[in-house]
Amino acid sequence: MKNAARSEFPHFLAIPTRWMDNDVYGHVNNVVYYSYFDTAVNQFLIARGVLDIHKGEVVGFVVDSGCAYFSSISFPDIIHAGIRVAKLGNSSVRYEIALYRNDEPLPCAAGHFVHVYVERSSNRPVPIPSPVRDVLATLTRPAAN
Repeated sequence: MKNAARSEFPHFLAIPTRWMDNDVYGHVNNVVYYSYFDTAVNQFLIARGVLDIHKGEVVGFVVDSGCAYFSSISFPDIIHAGIRVAKLGNSSVRYEIALYRNDEPLPCAAGHFVHVYVERSSNRPVPIPSPVRDVLATLTRPAAN
């Protein structure tokens, strides 16, 4: 996804960097990128009304994640996190996320994470609820020709 254009992502969230995100080397620490991924996806789900972080009976647990870094981010950059769904399974979804710094056309980092939907009370996998599936379908990448 190193050369992924912004147009390849159906949804974006602007995330301002914070002073505390920088490490001693003067750039955003690698672990913070995962926080940006989580924030972008969960904010999308909350805004669409399909994630209740306090009372929802079914929630998504992250079971796999990865990130490739292409160029540095530093405070006070604004990150534009593009998200899309790469695979929508029965009880899991694989998101792809690209982080764009300010107005740059190519991502400074890109990665993925996988949510497995579970019943909160038992932590056992369950099928993705229909309302969630419908929302996730809006992020699905078009099939390649």
